[in-house]
Amino acid sequence: MDNSLIKGKIVSMAKQEVIKSTVLTKALGVVIFIIFTALGAYIYLPLPFTPVPITLQSFFVILSGAILGPGAGFLSQLGYLSLGVVGLPVFSAGRAGILHLFGPTGGYLWGFLFSAWLVGKLVYRKRRNCFFLFSSFVIGIFTIYLFGIIQLSLFLKGDFFRAFSLGALPFIFPDLLKILLATWGYSSLKK
Repeated sequence: MDNSLIKGKIVSMAKQEVIKSTVLTKALGVVIFIIFTALGAYIYLPLPFTPVPITLQSFFVILSGAILGPGAGFLSQLGYLSLGVVGLPVFSAGRAGILHLFGPTGGYLWGFLFSAWLVGKLVYRKRRNCFFLFSSFVIGIFTIYLFGIIQLSLFLKGDFFRAFSLGALPFIFPDLLKILLATWGYSSLKK
């Protein structure tokens, strides 16, 4: 047998193993972030003046995009939403069901999909400084806010200002802390 033919087969087999390994790693990452997002829903603080609680879900949403990339980050959040839709109690306060996606806080859940994808597009596989990373996470959180406020405003008879006051304003400081923690955590992980 020709030596170059043998080398070609070995290289081809090695590439296939790398691809399999990458796919398995991504799949494991998707499962891990589904679990993390679900656990983040159980760490919540209800506020008496708004239907929107403070949770750790958004922290894991932005990290899913940054760590897994846009496609796998999106899939992790789609998997999380799917578990809730089929009845597993993975939404905040242990809630579940498809109706939750169409309730006053459902927009935030829809925003998880797009936030993970967008953060992944901005961050994944790029060596960026902490300011860029922080800014990307801010954009991810504001994406969640946008979807959440739009849906919440529908339940408030189209009052977008009131929806912003109830659905974003009280969360800016806690989310800023989550963004700082995510920036520090991701930067440490990358090193």
